[in-house]
Amino acid sequence: MICENIPANIEVAASPVRTRSYASIALRVAGFICGSTLLIVVLLLSLGIMRLSLGIVHFVAAFIYSAMIALPSMFVLNWIGARFGERFPRLVVLMYAAAQVCTAVAGSLAAVLIFIIVGIIPPARYWIELRSNIFFAIVMSVMIGLTIATYETLRYRLQAAKLELRTRQLEQERAYKLLAEAQLSALESRIHPHFLFNTLNSIAALIPRDPQLAEDTVGKLASLLRFSLKANRSGLVPLGQEIKIVRDYLEIEKTRFGQRLRYEINVPTALDDIKVPPLALQSLVENSVKHVVSQRQQGATIEIGATMNSNRLRLVVIDDGPGFSLDDITPEHGLGNLIGRLDLLFGADGHLEVTREEEKATVHLSFPA
Repeated sequence: MICENIPANIEVAASPVRTRSYASIALRVAGFICGSTLLIVVLLLSLGIMRLSLGIVHFVAAFIYSAMIALPSMFVLNWIGARFGERFPRLVVLMYAAAQVCTAVAGSLAAVLIFIIVGIIPPARYWIELRSNIFFAIVMSVMIGLTIATYETLRYRLQAAKLELRTRQLEQERAYKLLAEAQLSALESRIHPHFLFNTLNSIAALIPRDPQLAEDTVGKLASLLRFSLKANRSGLVPLGQEIKIVRDYLEIEKTRFGQRLRYEINVPTALDDIKVPPLALQSLVENSVKHVVSQRQQGATIEIGATMNSNRLRLVVIDDGPGFSLDDITPEHGLGNLIGRLDLLFGADGHLEVTREEEKATVHLSFPA
């Protein structure tokens, strides 16, 4: 009497569920029949309502009744649910009830016939036995069948709701991921023109006075652009590559500013494989070049460092400038762009801070490694 294709709601909207093998369902039903029949007989024996010899007869009789009714009901209800559940959602319960009545009558006829064959009752008592038990068999069959159908309905609705909720969560997570990737790509794409124009200005300044150096600088620019395009696809890059780009960028700018631009890079090689946002450190260095080195006749010294502590990478850029406040940074600014990327990549775990120590401006960039 286990219905696999059951209604999708109590008012009889039905939907097919996952198909199971009839063999496994039959074993479950047979186990239920044996267990419940044995439990009832043991209870009656313990209360003294029936004797042991009589109890065995009743056990066999009850088992035959249950098997002749329950097993056919199981297949009939599955067939009805699969064939008519979705087509006639408001009639399927009536179909279940009618099917239970038919299987109860047919099962009772077969059960009493088996009683005669095994010698439990004489042939003359066939109709008497049938009349005395058929009403009870019909009532119990309909009640148990509809109860199990209702339970299966609720179970299916719960499973369907969980599946739908999980599907929506996955779709929402995927949408958020795609949105974040699109925003990140948009932010990174805004770096490239800004970076390119600054570098081209440096090359343009070289062409009249040192064409060979300008040519070498073009090669470095090509390397930078290849890195930039590759980084835009990968999302994060090794710190070692970022340091190389920063050094190439500083060398390009050094051809423009000469001795006004001085720099030191103190990054342990053990940190080379740590993943960092592409052009993050370069953005900090570029900010120092643009707002300190280019604005002062004496230029400036830029110090670049990195440390690892408690699974967090800390990048530091120090210059001789007066410093600045992050409150004055707009989203269109290079550092505003960097702040937006940190938020998308690391959320609240990404930090950008500006301090002034010993007449020097220090920018700290930290995030989980």
